[in-house]
Amino acid sequence: MKYFPLVWSNLKRKKLRTAFTLLSIAVAFILFGYLAAIRMAFSAGVEVSGADRLMVVHKVSIIQPLPISYRERIAAVDGVEEVTHLNWFGGIYQDPKNFFGQMAVDPETFLDLYPEYLLPEEQKRAWLADKAGAIVGRVTAERFGWKVGDKIPIQATIYRKQDGTSAWEFNLSGIYDGAEKATDTSSFYFHYDYLNEG
Repeated sequence: MKYFPLVWSNLKRKKLRTAFTLLSIAVAFILFGYLAAIRMAFSAGVEVSGADRLMVVHKVSIIQPLPISYRERIAAVDGVEEVTHLNWFGGIYQDPKNFFGQMAVDPETFLDLYPEYLLPEEQKRAWLADKAGAIVGRVTAERFGWKVGDKIPIQATIYRKQDGTSAWEFNLSGIYDGAEKATDTSSFYFHYDYLNEG
């Protein structure tokens, strides 16, 4: 006797029970997929930042900055070796579809804490010396055809300059590569002082 006709006839006997059984199996797989994604999202920070690096962000969003005065308080915590800060800029280059992350940073401490960003020494010196200077990852530089020395205009969506305009111009001081294949090379970093005094 073959079992398939027996199983099939039993499934057709109570159609509502069969439908609920199949629905519960589908829901279980969907929940498993969502929970696996959530677990990865919560544990991804360790891979992104490194086991020896801790990121402290505003409880609402990365767009909301923490007070700069927290820097000294965090540096005073036992075991903390170095502190830097990043401030989300959220600008637009030519078209809103041209999204890439832009962050205002303290360049000296930023490069110390992110050694996976490989920047030639001459470009590093140029970036540190130019308050309007910026560095960008190789992916974004190739995407827009940027070269070192280019002037990059970015329209701010959050921060206005002191003269009331929202057009910011940056001097491209360097293009960084990643130490590993997984290193993000799509972001744009510039001096926090340029944003603060702009």
